Amino acid sequence: MRHFGHIAPEVRQRLFHQQPCEFDADSPARLLAAALGATLYSPATRPQLADDVVKQAARGVVSMVLCLEDSIDDADVAAGEENLVRQFADLDTRDGAGLPLLFVRVRTPEQIPDLAQRLGPSARLLSGFVLPKFTEERGIPFLEALASAEAASGRRLFAMPVLESPELLYRESRVESLEGIAGVVDKYRDRVLALRLGVTDFCSSYGLRRAPDMTAYDIHVVASVISDVVNLLGRVDGTGFTVTGPVWEYFRVPERMFKPMLRTSPFLEGQAVGLRERLIEHAMDGLLREISLDQANGLLGKTCIHPSHVLPVHALSVVSHEEFGDASDILRPESGGGGVLRSAYTNKMNEVKPHRAWAERTMLRAEVFGVAREDVSFVDLLAAGVTG
Repeated sequence: MRHFGHIAPEVRQRLFHQQPCEFDADSPARLLAAALGATLYSPATRPQLADDVVKQAARGVVSMVLCLEDSIDDADVAAGEENLVRQFADLDTRDGAGLPLLFVRVRTPEQIPDLAQRLGPSARLLSGFVLPKFTEERGIPFLEALASAEAASGRRLFAMPVLESPELLYRESRVESLEGIAGVVDKYRDRVLALRLGVTDFCSSYGLRRAPDMTAYDIHVVASVISDVVNLLGRVDGTGFTVTGPVWEYFRVPERMFKPMLRTSPFLEGQAVGLRERLIEHAMDGLLREISLDQANGLLGKTCIHPSHVLPVHALSVVSHEEFGDASDILRPESGGGGVLRSAYTNKMNEVKPHRAWAERTMLRAEVFGVAREDVSFVDLLAAGVTG
């Protein structure tokens, strides 16, 4: 699979200076963590779940979470498990090469080895488990269960802990809680693919909910948690992990509404492009702002609960031609001794040593999401993704 793999090769050739790389479930963990992109959640109780997975993969989704936790009623857990086993068996009869990375969000540690065993041969389609309300105390049993399931199944299984517990939010317990989590995930580093943020749960602790024109970063009590999580768990010194962006709750503009915006209009070409950009920005303003702020604050990828969110996340994750040029200059071997370089775009200073970590992160993102051509914008990528 690859990002933007659902669009025609000749269109990718026109859009990308460097095309997104190919990867699969057996790729190195560092690459997979960066490539998660917009991770689409779906309740495990959906009757046509296998069809949904195949359909979303054809639309560019590369990672999905099939949820047995908060997205379904407590009374439906057993039925959800049974449905999950059936749907995996169905998927196993299809061409698995085109499927996204599949994770299951469980409620209890005991579900992990149980489901891995019940899935039987179709467990080969499983990339891992999402671990809810992760703390030091709760996390250890989950990770031990994952290790047990991995040994029994004979295949690599990843964990994606969700940081969403009140202990992380409350000021008096935050540092101790974060330090405990850091110790646990470091011990199981080889199995932890990425850390996810449960901002909806954070908001619920104070009876808050952000409006569609606001981002998680406008809710200061939530923004402070994100900052501290990145501070301790998102470092680039080898101790950190990929931290993914929080869920965007609103989907008032369904995917089908993008297409009329992106059709050729009777206006002059320049006017049509301008109108198209204004319509898209207005329709998705809150989501686009939050994706940009995610990236500015050190997060990569995003939890998504609606298919219309996927393409904007991926389009904004593509590295611009300017970013790629700056990163390439900073990482040139002859620049290893430090110093200051003028950007090829002649609009900024590139200081080799302070900007090196940024350049390395940018190059990893360029590998998995690609580099846009100099004249290609976010709107061009979005338009191509919608029309296929």
